[in-house]
Amino acid sequence: MNKYGEINKFKCWLIAARLKTLPAAIVPVIVGSAVAANDNKFILLYALIALFCSLLIQIGTNFSNDYYDFVKGADNEKRKGPLRVMVNGLISVKEMKIGIALVFITAFTAGLFLVYTGGLVVLAIGVASILAGLAYTAGPFPLAYNGLGDVFVFMFFGIVGTMGTYFVQAHEFTLLPFLSSIPVGALITNILVVNNYRDIEEDRAAGKFTLAVILGKTFTKFQYILLLLVSFVIPLVLYFNFNFKLWIFLPYLTLPMAITLIKMLYNFNGKELNKMLELTAQFSAIFGLLFSVGILI
Repeated sequence: MNKYGEINKFKCWLIAARLKTLPAAIVPVIVGSAVAANDNKFILLYALIALFCSLLIQIGTNFSNDYYDFVKGADNEKRKGPLRVMVNGLISVKEMKIGIALVFITAFTAGLFLVYTGGLVVLAIGVASILAGLAYTAGPFPLAYNGLGDVFVFMFFGIVGTMGTYFVQAHEFTLLPFLSSIPVGALITNILVVNNYRDIEEDRAAGKFTLAVILGKTFTKFQYILLLLVSFVIPLVLYFNFNFKLWIFLPYLTLPMAITLIKMLYNFNGKELNKMLELTAQFSAIFGLLFSVGILI
């Protein structure tokens, strides 16, 4: 028995799935679909399948992250962040390996319909996303351990997720979905930035060289604020270059929340940052929803 006593196995898997991180999989699909609808190319079935695959890839990445951080010693009992199932003995090594395989295989299988309708480009997007999800903490050169986790998140949860969703419906790439993907990627990356900022000491001790470990706390604070600023600039770019109406500035309603997050960044430490982590995830979701509405109206 683990130190938490008997916990329902289904609940253990829910903990491993990290439900609070799932907006990172949902927002790119919502924004990409909003752009497709703006271009009169929205297809509900394709959007729903893309959402299903995106959620599974996110969950598979979380499972893989839990497993490999445990195996590599990055997660231990001194961890400041939310509960992890492997280090606390809630799910065995064998169970997690099976879980990772099942989730990624299901995502690949579900995505075959989109490959049938969208061609080899969709296949490449899907395979690359799954491989990147594994490479985040696995393999001979894990991205998260070599300062590339931020790049991975921005690329796959921002650009690839948003533009991929657009492509499976429109079957083309254009400038608008690319620009729209930037705030999505930036704000989801900020979730990782807070996580890595909180864990600098533990990650350094475990040999996990995140960007925060490599460049330090001052840079990490600057990175977080810069990603916020970039996100607020994009509605201006769209307004002046794509003839959107003033509704495109709906995300600006989140400015007070952004200011609160910056204050937390400079005043919180240790486990206090878990609250900021949760609020950063909520911020990315709210901003993304308002941004999508602004695109649609």
